[in-house]
Amino acid sequence: MHRMPIVVGNWKMNKSPREAVDFVGELVGRVRDFDSVEKAVAPTSLALPGVSRTLQGTQLLVAAQNAHWEAAGAFTGQVSADMLRGLAQFVILGHSEARAYLAETDANVNRKAKAVLAAGMQPIIAVGESLAQNEAGETIDFVRGQVSAALDGISADDMARVVIAYEPIWAIGTGKSATSEQADSTIGAALRDTLRELYDDNIADNTRIQYGGSVKPGNMAEFMAQPNIDGALVGGASLNVHDFAALVEIAATVKGS
Repeated sequence: MHRMPIVVGNWKMNKSPREAVDFVGELVGRVRDFDSVEKAVAPTSLALPGVSRTLQGTQLLVAAQNAHWEAAGAFTGQVSADMLRGLAQFVILGHSEARAYLAETDANVNRKAKAVLAAGMQPIIAVGESLAQNEAGETIDFVRGQVSAALDGISADDMARVVIAYEPIWAIGTGKSATSEQADSTIGAALRDTLRELYDDNIADNTRIQYGGSVKPGNMAEFMAQPNIDGALVGGASLNVHDFAALVEIAATVKGS
């Protein structure tokens, strides 16, 4: 069994369309040699067309930061999965910031995941607990519930295209991170065991699961050395060409054999 590592840079609300194109133009050459790692950047929706054109035919893929579950309609400010078709290979769903600031719900994450799959793209479904839940010992039950709700009605066949990101909320953008052993243990108990119950051993063993939460070149190797962690969903460190290229190189060195 070998799960190809996947490193995705979530730029959040950063980089203008011009800045985004210039950035990936420089980055693509820096990560070209690491073909044992799947890598993608997630610019804002405004920058997706330019970034997609720039990266066409390269190994550096594109992720959108969100999608609506409806194909079209009266949803001001929203972008549907169908509109993203041809611009992105991945779509990030359920990020803690969307859950906290935009009232994202488990039910909507599920609807979005189905729409993304139907549009031929791969959802990256983010889950994770708050600091209060972590300190109260509620992490496993809470994250298991998030995973079960997000995957409700998604077939075993479609699971081959689903990526899950474990991002403890208290470690996102705070400079704090779970220890690599804590993250690996949670991923094993809360995510892979849930996949085993919902589907089977094959899906539990083959679904790619990233860690996210203040990942940077200085701690990447520790996370990549863990058996249950298949890559990283990266925020701040993905905004720097050198740092993001270093993360890809570390993933290739530790996991890419």
